[in-house]
Amino acid sequence: MFARTTLRLASRRTVAISRPSTSIAPVTRATFTTSIKRSDPEVPVVSYEGGNRTEETIRVPAATAAGPVTPPGTDEEKRAFPLKPSVYEHITPTLSKFLLTNKVAIITGGGRGLGLNMAQAMTEAGCRGIAIMDVQQDLGDKAARELSEQTGVDVRFYRVDVRDGQAMSQTVQDVVDHYGALDILINAAGIADSNIKAEEYPHDKFRRLIDINVTGTFLTNQACGIQMIRSGKGGSIINIASMSGSVVNYPQEQSCYNASKAAVVQFTKSVAAEWARYGIRVNAISPGYMDTALNRVPALDAQKRIWVDHTPLKKLGAVDDLNSLAVYLASDGSSFMTGNNCLIDGGYTLW
Repeated sequence: MFARTTLRLASRRTVAISRPSTSIAPVTRATFTTSIKRSDPEVPVVSYEGGNRTEETIRVPAATAAGPVTPPGTDEEKRAFPLKPSVYEHITPTLSKFLLTNKVAIITGGGRGLGLNMAQAMTEAGCRGIAIMDVQQDLGDKAARELSEQTGVDVRFYRVDVRDGQAMSQTVQDVVDHYGALDILINAAGIADSNIKAEEYPHDKFRRLIDINVTGTFLTNQACGIQMIRSGKGGSIINIASMSGSVVNYPQEQSCYNASKAAVVQFTKSVAAEWARYGIRVNAISPGYMDTALNRVPALDAQKRIWVDHTPLKKLGAVDDLNSLAVYLASDGSSFMTGNNCLIDGGYTLW
């Protein structure tokens, strides 16, 4: 038989030491600590310029602590800038694949926030027509007017509820009739309920969220997919999901939202497989915690600090951080990409 004694280390690991109970004196408990002086790492650099070789060493500073939840300048209103025609003749073949020249795009939930910023990105990449859809009249009117004034693009606003299948079909048909085409859908309309325990979740609130986030995604995709199939030219559909479709958020309880976004991800994959034969690519963007107006409420301040702390990049996403990815997915630069769920979360889902 062997008696067991434990030795506790400063790192809180417990090491089991086996000893014969009759021949070795008992091991006493002791605490060991180590002190390691850490310094900034150095990186050697070799440079070549004009045939001359130079060497130097740069010091890489240690990672800094998380910055403010809302960095200075975050609330500044962003403008859209059109691409000058003279630029096109200088664009290389690779960069030309990322242009959306003469494309027509629909953006649901485009009245503000992430949707509006992606609408701006579509115009900057060359779209000739933008249809913004939202349920909020004032926001939609303002977004369409200002976007058209800033870029000269033909922008239309439709006040439509994504849950209304007949209205969505008629609206999409009107877009095609007006512009003569439909090439891109960015489906960004959605809502979120948070900090509601599953056992206390009101049935009507659960059904409403599912109806907007899931049924609305289906109806919008279906209406646009039908038009893209009819055109024979295909198109690109981008559904805005969430990292909440892949992980369970902490510390807030939001079972319904998580379930709805998981459904959006799986729906995206399903229609991507079905519509690939028509040249329609369907992908999803799954943002992490974003610094949008919807998150600017005092009740979330404590949780936002936790979100930042649990994100490797130590910050929330900016409202325009999805723009470049949206342009990529809408463009021929991603022509061999469909059914993908693109996480853009500052690394949150890595831990």
